[in-house]
Amino acid sequence: MSQNNLYKGFEVELFTGSLNSHIGVSDEIEKKFPDFVKEPDNRNVEYITTPEKDYNYLYKKLITPRKKLRRWLNNKDLTIIPSSTLCFKHDNQFQRSDIENVYHQFIQDNYGTSVATSSVHINVGIDDVDKLFAAIRLIRSEAALYLSLSASSPFLNNKITENHSQRWIQFPKTPSNVPFFVNHSSYIDWIEENIANKKMQNIRHFWSSIRPNGPQRPLILDRLELRICDFVYDVNLLLGITAMIELRILNLFENINTLDPLNASFFPIDKLSEICDQNETNAAKNSLNSELIHWQDGKKIICREWIKNLLIDLTCTAENYGMKHLLIPIYKVLEEGNQSMKWINQYEKGLSIEQIMKISIADMIRSEGENI
Repeated sequence: MSQNNLYKGFEVELFTGSLNSHIGVSDEIEKKFPDFVKEPDNRNVEYITTPEKDYNYLYKKLITPRKKLRRWLNNKDLTIIPSSTLCFKHDNQFQRSDIENVYHQFIQDNYGTSVATSSVHINVGIDDVDKLFAAIRLIRSEAALYLSLSASSPFLNNKITENHSQRWIQFPKTPSNVPFFVNHSSYIDWIEENIANKKMQNIRHFWSSIRPNGPQRPLILDRLELRICDFVYDVNLLLGITAMIELRILNLFENINTLDPLNASFFPIDKLSEICDQNETNAAKNSLNSELIHWQDGKKIICREWIKNLLIDLTCTAENYGMKHLLIPIYKVLEEGNQSMKWINQYEKGLSIEQIMKISIADMIRSEGENI
């Protein structure tokens, strides 16, 4: 691991409940655990890791809060549900975690339970603002690949959907049309305009596959936040996805002219946003089997093949940074399928959604005893 590695941090959303129902206790969890915060719907809770460069430290930061929470939940006969949507039969009524919160009221009134999902937001530190926006452009162009690797939401309300990531299909992307930002000032202007015209309630109300982040948005930015991934309970796979993103960014910094979509895309920049949005929708439906349009040459390509090609492109960078071993879980997903594909296969063999989740919860508990 090199000191030239980038800082990484995570925002991890979880569902709590029993082995056959979603039960909201996020307000209690926030009071009990200082590193957890409640989400607008009480069935969701989130923890945030501090930024680290080293993947061994990242593993501990990801697994430790989860294990602490699980011990507390066990005493209440509750558990962590690994689905990224409300997979069990449930009441479609929004379950508020904070009745007094005005922003939560706005979310409930305008979006309802479409926002009741779980995911992992991956933050990558980039101090140079020009490099940051180049990285945002590239990772957005390939965001569908990361969604496909993480997909874990084929079920909703005790029924199978037609989607591998029902979460990304139902989640209300806001604002609905997000351009490719050519620089920092274009981003500032766009944010201010959308808050002024009420398409965004505040700076937090920017829900897209990727966005700039920092201590004083939109003016002071220091990281990229990839928001498209479903919840990944396999921490080694999550770190593999993160390593793939980091390697792609490091690769970009060495090849800005040929990898920044602003200069290197087949499409004009205004058209590219439409292509990427369509790729994300296709990936949400069929993940690794989806047909996507490559941002570089405009050709159609199956998602699984694009990922394989990208891994080949990243080989030298991975070797130079001593990160090749971190990508092993990615190859395993390409060979065996992602979480949604495995669950759909189990469902088609006759298992109920309750049985499938029970098996995965047991797998999740076992995985928490392992190390990187």
